[in-house]
Amino acid sequence: MPSLFDPIRIGDIALDTRIVMAPLTRNRAPGQVPNALMVEYYAQRAQPATGAGLIVTEASPVCEFGHGYLDTPGIYTPEQVAGWKKVTDAVHARGGRIAIQLWHVGRISHVSLLPGGQPPVSSTARAANSKTYTAKGFEPVSAPRALATQEIPGIVAAYRHAARCAIEAGFDGVEIHAANGYLIEQFLRDSCNDRTDEYGGSIENRTRLLREVVQAVTEEIGGGRTGLRLSPVTPANDIGQDSNPQALYEAALAQLAPYNLAFVHVVEGATGGARDVAPFDYAALRRQTRAAWMVNNGYDRRMAVEVVSSGAADLVAFGKPFIANPDLGLRLQRGAALNPLDTATLYGGGARGYIDYPTLAL
Repeated sequence: MPSLFDPIRIGDIALDTRIVMAPLTRNRAPGQVPNALMVEYYAQRAQPATGAGLIVTEASPVCEFGHGYLDTPGIYTPEQVAGWKKVTDAVHARGGRIAIQLWHVGRISHVSLLPGGQPPVSSTARAANSKTYTAKGFEPVSAPRALATQEIPGIVAAYRHAARCAIEAGFDGVEIHAANGYLIEQFLRDSCNDRTDEYGGSIENRTRLLREVVQAVTEEIGGGRTGLRLSPVTPANDIGQDSNPQALYEAALAQLAPYNLAFVHVVEGATGGARDVAPFDYAALRRQTRAAWMVNNGYDRRMAVEVVSSGAADLVAFGKPFIANPDLGLRLQRGAALNPLDTATLYGGGARGYIDYPTLAL
């Protein structure tokens, strides 16, 4: 059976190990453009022998109205493409592979972060009981407005454009963020989608936006460079549980089979929290796709080694451990202790708690 430390090919992307750096919002891109500090941060974690076989970047908005947190880098302007190109060049120089996570936050935003102080957009006009990170710190999100039916093709087009920008910026692939209570999941779940048009009501309708986004992105860059992130039962961002998550997510994934995705990245349980927050059969979900299966949420070394060697997953994504351990791959191989995480420096700031964590001697 394969090992966590063995190579794997996912779609068109060849990886040296099955250890993945999960997307991690760090709020260190003033002006929404990647910078030199980010180049160093990702380069530190890029060498497969010590870091990640694949890096999935922090979530990156696909358009101006996709932003929901202060100082998050986008992937839709020439300046952003140029900034990300420096990141991908640095990662590739160290032998790494990197995909960018394509993001639209939907209603998880604040008027101070959006053009003209306009409200966020969503599947619904109902506000989330959640907070976001603004210039004033953490504030309650603003009430959204429901997207008009005729506006949705523009959302899909933004994902297409962002995917093209990602390839121009040198990324090996993209991950479509359809998890954690953001826009696509706001359409997927009937706990949040109260629409009466062709994007609401039945499972077929609620999965329509996801299908259209996946179709647009794969038409633009190919299914072999496209991944998808799902979180079937997470309560993140006040999304609420769907009335039948098993049926919803199995149908959604089955509908995407024709697009031959490179990988599916699944958050098991509550994002960053309890793995058993609600019942869900992830093995049954996996049977709906031929894509490489990436698991995430609270994995330690023992769990990660076992889930790959048993064949229950192809890759394991680690989030916070990669913040404090640029050489997490090496530490996992050796069974070495991990650095403690400085939680005070997670969001915003500079080099401290970002590029200054120590590494093991080779």
